[in-house]
Formats: sequence, structure tokens, C-alpha cells
Amino acid sequence: MQTWSLVSLCVLLGVVTRWGVSLNSYSGAGKPPMFGDYEAQRHWQEVTYNLPVQEWYFNTTDNDLYYWGLDYPPLTAYHSLICAYVAKVINPEWVELHKSRGYESPAHKLFMRATVLVADLLIYIPAVVVYCLYLTEGSSKRKVSILFCFLLYPGLILIDYGHFQYNGVSLGFALWGVLALGLSWDALGSMAFCLALNYKQMELYHALPFFCYLLGKCVKLGLTGRGFFLLVRIAATVLVTFALCWLPFLSDPGQAMQVIRRIFPVARGLYEDKVANTWCSLNILIKIRSILSSDTQIYLSAACTLLAVLPSCIKLLTNPTFWQFKLALMNSSLAFFLFSYQVHEKSILLAALPACLLLSDLPLVAIWLLLTSNFSMLPLLLKDGLLAPYIVTSLAFLFFSLYLLSALEHCSEEELRLEAYRKLLFFNVLPCSKMDMAAVTQWKFYISVAAMAGLSFVSVAMVPPPRLPDLFPVLVSTFSFLHFFGTLVYFNVVQFSEPTSKKSQKKTN
Repeated sequence: MQTWSLVSLCVLLGVVTRWGVSLNSYSGAGKPPMFGDYEAQRHWQEVTYNLPVQEWYFNTTDNDLYYWGLDYPPLTAYHSLICAYVAKVINPEWVELHKSRGYESPAHKLFMRATVLVADLLIYIPAVVVYCLYLTEGSSKRKVSILFCFLLYPGLILIDYGHFQYNGVSLGFALWGVLALGLSWDALGSMAFCLALNYKQMELYHALPFFCYLLGKCVKLGLTGRGFFLLVRIAATVLVTFALCWLPFLSDPGQAMQVIRRIFPVARGLYEDKVANTWCSLNILIKIRSILSSDTQIYLSAACTLLAVLPSCIKLLTNPTFWQFKLALMNSSLAFFLFSYQVHEKSILLAALPACLLLSDLPLVAIWLLLTSNFSMLPLLLKDGLLAPYIVTSLAFLFFSLYLLSALEHCSEEELRLEAYRKLLFFNVLPCSKMDMAAVTQWKFYISVAAMAGLSFVSVAMVPPPRLPDLFPVLVSTFSFLHFFGTLVYFNVVQFSEPTSKKSQKKTN
């Protein structure tokens, strides 16, 4: 009973934090003619309510695709339609065709913020609670602490309740998928992940680990016995789920192809803005977008992404344990973020979810990555006028996560899985072989946090040189890229190294 009281308190504090951030500005507030993501979500409600489903993804006189045209899978459109029906009842002006463009009012802002919170309460937050209580190890107190830190992660809160999006829906479905696989409900897990993928196509970041884990499990059970029936059940679940999500578009192949073209807009280019991935950071030295054709850029990014994610997935395929699955989710999402085509800065949230899953296993590394992911979106948050909530939520997460999880107290070489690095870096034959790598890691963490604080300060308080107007965003993205790349190497080493304790042998299904 006491545990559930603490869980209720954590959820309440998480909701209060979210609503506090929602009182601030949002993307494109008062900035015509395009406004921002807030208007995009409102406009999708307008389109889905007033137009037949056959016109949702097509450019028509009533649906200008150049003005925030739908570019997410069908489940997002259905969600917009549900919100539109509620909006129509409250105030028809909010979804009036054409005339509602750029609509801004306190009442409408309250409605839009409430739709995000309701979605979180129905999908994301319950998944977090169940995962932390049933799939994390330790005492009830530690499970509640992990739950609180999970809910307090600032990146998702600032984007969904500040900038304005519904990332909690797709991430919530993905988390339900992870939870189901952890409990050996493989068909339900497959269905949940299909829903996530049909809500946001960026869930492809997590697709290969789901596929390799389930396939590896079927092979392990035997493809001539139980494994075959499991494979058939999973395949049928996936096909039925996709068919139901795409049902209105399946009668006409042209409709389905148009949806696919909209959700994979390759014409937008290799990357946008100052995203903390390989291509944007490399652009400082080599102007890839100028020297390579668009097709070559696509092939290059696809090849690099595949090479970066393949080792982790092969390891998972041959050893399909839940621990390996979580590590593969981390490695796959980071690889996609660092190397794939057309990456947004907000896509780092897809790597943040696996980091949250690892808060109980590798708290210091997970906290470090989560802080960096939040910091990497600083230029976007400043553009949206979210400096105050950025500072408050970041400091709150840093303090509570380090204190509640004792991250700086339990970070020996064994707990951080650093022994493999001695072999990898030939420390055993160098004079520094006796170096305390745990202490070095702690100092790196301190320096990193100090650097993030310093870059945050100069980004706000100083004016860049006229010849380098993007100096601070570039420094933020490059700094974050180095962290993400180093973390990708670290988790690959951890995944391929032998577990150092029984604790690392997570639940095997």
C-alpha cells in the first residue's frame, strides 16, 4: 500500500511538472505565416475533420500540403481526428476549414495542452509505472525512485508540453511493446510496437531490435516446433495490426503510395537545422550536401546506419535475452540518430527512451546521456522561449536522479562495465593500466555537466561574432555529437563484453 502511495505521488509530481511547463510558450507562438508545430497539430485536426480520408495526404484546393501537410502515418491522423471532434464541440472556430489557420487563444492553448496530458495519462505514464514496478530490480524504494526519474526526464516534457508535440504517444506504445516482451507476451508486444510505428515513422529507430529479438527467440525455440508457431502468431499480429491501421488507404494502391511518400520526404535533404548527428558535425569540415548528389547522400547514410546498427542486432539475434534487447534498443536508436537521413534534433528522444530503460542498470551513464540529449535541443528550446523551464527541469532531473539513484556512489569499474575497455584500449600493456577508470569517468561527467552549463550560459548571454552567427548552436550540436558517438561505442562494448555480474544477466525469455 505504501508503494502505491509513493507511485501516486510520483505520478502527481510528474503531471504537475508537465502542466507547469505547458504554461510557457510554444513553437511558432505569434509568428506568422507558418507559425510552428503547435499550428501543425491544430491544422491536422482541421484537415482530418473537414476533408474525406482520401484527401488527407493529397495536395488539393482545400489541403495545401505546403502548409503543414500531414506527414505522419495514419494513426497520427486518426488521433488528430479524435481531438478535432472534441474541439468542434467546445468551439467550432478551432477547426473551421481555412478560417482557423493560425488560431491562437488562451482557451485553445488550454485545450491543446490538455490533449497532450490526456494522451500521456492514457498511454505513456501507465507504461512507465508498470515497467518500473515489474521489470526493474531492487527494493520497492529503488523502483519508485527509478519511476520518478523516468517521469522527470526533461527532454520529453519540454518538447511535448513546451515546443508542442505528441511524442509520448509513440514512445508510450513502444514502451508497452518493451514491457510486453519482458513479460513474454510476444504477440501483444508486436502489436504495441506496430501501433507506435503507425503513429510515428521514426519508431524505425527501434524496429530492428524488436525484429531481431523476436526472430532470435523463435529460432532459439526451434523453427520446426514451438518457435514456428510463435513466428506465425507474431507475423499474423503484425499483418492484422498494419491492415487495420491502413484500412482506409488499402482499396487504392495510389492512396497508400501517397501516404508512404508523405511520411518519407527524402526531398528535404540530409538534415535540418543544427542537429547533433554525424552529418551536421562533419559539415563543419566537409560540405557533404554540396559535393554529393541527393541520391548519393541517401545511399551513404543508409550504408553507414546499417553498418553502425548491424553488430548490435546480430549479437541480439544470436543471444535474445531481455538485457541484450535493451542494449540493442540503445545502440540502434543512437546509430539511426547519428547516421540516418533527414534527422531532426527532436529525434534524440527515441534514444532517450532506451536510456530511461537503463536507469536501473547503468544509472550514471543513463543520466549522462539523458542530460546531453536535453542539452542538444537547447537552440530549439531557446527559439521557443523555453529557457526558464529548460533550466528548472534540467536542474531538478540532475539533482533527483543523482540523489535517488546514488549514481555517483555506485559507479565502480564493475558496475560501469568498464573492464572491457582495458582490453579494447590495451591498457593492460600500457603504463596507465592501473588507472582507476571509474574515477576518470566521474571526472568526465563533472566536466561534461560544467561544459553544458557554460555553453547554455553563453548561448543566452553572449552575442556571436557577425561572421559566425551560428557559432553557439554549432558548438552545442558538435559537443552533443561527441557524447552520443562515445556513448554508442560504450554500449556496443558493453553488449559484446561478458556480463560482469549476475545483475547484468537480465531476464531471459
